[in-house]
Amino acid sequence: MMPLLAIEDLSIAFKNESGLTPALKNISLTVNSGEIVALVGESGSGKSITSLSVLQLLPSPPAVYTSGQILFSQDGNTSVNILTQSRKALQQIRGNKIAMIFQEPMTSLNPVHTCGQQVMEALLTHKQLSAAEAKAKTIAWFEKVKLPNPAAIFDRYPHQLSGGQKQRIMIAMAMCCEPALLICDEPTTALDVTVQKTILTLIKELQQQLNMGVIFITHDLGVVAEIADKAIVMYKGEIVEAAPVKQLFTSPSHPYTKALLACRPVNHPRGKRLPVVADFWHQGKAITPIETTEEPVTAPAPVNAHLPLIRVSNLSVWFPAQKAFFGKPTAFNKAVDNVSFDVYEGETLGLVGESGCGKTTLGRTLLRLIEPTAGSITYKDRSLHSISTRDLRSMRKDIQIIFQDPYSSLNPRISIGEAIAEPIKVHGLAKTEKQRKELVVNLLEKVNLHADHYNRYPHEFSGGQRQRIVIARALGLNPSFIVCDESVSALDVSVQAQVLNLLSDLKKEYGFTVIFISHDLSVVHYISDRIMVMNKGKIEECGEASQVYHHPQQAYTQQLIAAIPKGIV
Repeated sequence: MMPLLAIEDLSIAFKNESGLTPALKNISLTVNSGEIVALVGESGSGKSITSLSVLQLLPSPPAVYTSGQILFSQDGNTSVNILTQSRKALQQIRGNKIAMIFQEPMTSLNPVHTCGQQVMEALLTHKQLSAAEAKAKTIAWFEKVKLPNPAAIFDRYPHQLSGGQKQRIMIAMAMCCEPALLICDEPTTALDVTVQKTILTLIKELQQQLNMGVIFITHDLGVVAEIADKAIVMYKGEIVEAAPVKQLFTSPSHPYTKALLACRPVNHPRGKRLPVVADFWHQGKAITPIETTEEPVTAPAPVNAHLPLIRVSNLSVWFPAQKAFFGKPTAFNKAVDNVSFDVYEGETLGLVGESGCGKTTLGRTLLRLIEPTAGSITYKDRSLHSISTRDLRSMRKDIQIIFQDPYSSLNPRISIGEAIAEPIKVHGLAKTEKQRKELVVNLLEKVNLHADHYNRYPHEFSGGQRQRIVIARALGLNPSFIVCDESVSALDVSVQAQVLNLLSDLKKEYGFTVIFISHDLSVVHYISDRIMVMNKGKIEECGEASQVYHHPQQAYTQQLIAAIPKGIV
């Protein structure tokens, strides 16, 4: 009996001016029907390249397949080599027999088509259905992936949905044709823990019902232990360890695997520096990690000793949900509903809640990127609502944001050096181009990048590197207040540890105040002084980080804590 998918000695290189740069080196793995195989490893280790090669989605050139084959066998008796299939044959496989949930829903969905149309397209292409049948099936899938008001979301565009809701649209699109093999490239990255639990349960149920094979790429090792049968660890384009999940996580044999397990914030006291891969594995050699005796990276901020840097009073942000014939709103979506809180100078305030609860809207409203419907925001005793446009523009250098999706927040047509230098030039912080370049190079080095990265473009970097680039851009103006909107959500656990250490170091050096928005409660608990929990536009609970995390008072907070994957302790 043939496996559903067999990758044999696959090697891929990318053509550039200097020749061929290897990306995958003799990769071999199998996926059987009814089996979930997890791929884990650092950003840039080759996980996504492996998955994209299965559907032949790598651009060729520059991608060159130097060796190997990818065999797909739906019936277990005969197989086809995907690398030799025609464009027409691949079209019948993609989305029908093999489907994929992509990593970044913001850039994977078409902004000019409604969400319903995009899912319907897959059904109409591969299934013999009428338009009415395809629409009914699409709405049914929206219900299965727990989207609120599925019939209404059918007619909405991607920009009208939250990040987690867009991810669920992608999951519905991939699974609607009931494929034999499902490739999940970070499918729960943008989802809060409760929706993540629902989606993981759904994928597991469908996998068992359809006897479907699944390749599951994730940086969340708790998810791997909860859902996968087998785990494969990749490092710099090679497989360094493969074993059943229980064996891999209870007795890992490779130092790189041990490093990944040690990097998780849940294993470490709040404020202590997180270990990174380099502490275990350096230039292909195992090293003995040294126990650090240093002080915590960030001590809890003595918030009572400071006056509030930001004071929010009765803040509301409403969006029109329905309009009358002449355009007057008749109903509203209360994204933020009568919220009041203080942010103290020098503290890190963690903001958590389910997708769509209003976290991102609140964060952007604090920066006046979204206008409030009611209430007041005071920054350093100045009302942000009443200041002039000119004063607000000059204040921008003091209040910055690190957006959720680093790829879509960088201009693909300008180099990362120009992207970091642009706000420095706008605010006149360096008079000459030479001074600006010196500042940018210094910022790149602070976020563990190199001066020779200055002239490279966003697509030439991994997800973790792009996140560090947008952190450098935010720090270029030396702000006193930063909103981090899911700034580590798309990163694997080892790169996440590097970025969290980086944020802590930079916070200590620059002394800025942070609102840290995330759906990952273990990360929020690790980095925050206080945690504030949002639900349906309102503040459910707010208190000292350890108190909220270990002894939540509200039922909603208890539900969030209970939904955290407990696969690895």
